[in-house]
Amino acid sequence: MINRSDADWLHIDVMDGVFVPNISFGFPVLEWVNKVCTKPLDVHLMIVEPQKFIKETAAIGAYIMNVHYEACTHLHRTVYAIKDAGMKAAVTLNPHTPVELLEDIIADVDMVLLMSVNPGYGAQQFIEHAVNKTARLKHLITSKGLHTLIEVDGGVNFETGKRLLSAGADVLVAGNFVFKSENPIETIKELKMLSV
Repeated sequence: MINRSDADWLHIDVMDGVFVPNISFGFPVLEWVNKVCTKPLDVHLMIVEPQKFIKETAAIGAYIMNVHYEACTHLHRTVYAIKDAGMKAAVTLNPHTPVELLEDIIADVDMVLLMSVNPGYGAQQFIEHAVNKTARLKHLITSKGLHTLIEVDGGVNFETGKRLLSAGADVLVAGNFVFKSENPIETIKELKMLSV
């Protein structure tokens, strides 16, 4: 279904039960997903010490590797190790983490993922301040003359998606809203049309 849809990427959450209070799946499953999915993989590591899994993430064919600011002691080193492995580098911020902390790394990353729910579970309520946070991040990016993408994940639907795009988001991640809809392909198409 994803292959037939208008989705640009497939966003995959890898959870370890330590950094977030849930466990998803590991690299053997991702390797299989990459064999059947024709969309580029956006791999979001919600784990402690994500830098230990850069080679594995690259080996399964990830296009983008997302690591949490809160999980990386040496973020600059991690970002460049991701790029050296042939992937785009993205940094994720939890809802409580201010965008201003990216001041000294924003020019080095390809994308910033803003969590608009607390990571670890699907079907959570959208955290409203994510819209203002998106606008603040967009201002940081444009004030430096950069083209860093802004991705937002959590509670995305037609209404929140429209507001996030208006605030400066480039990429929307929608899980439950898509997969629990009666017609996921049409839902994805309508989400894509929000940015037109």
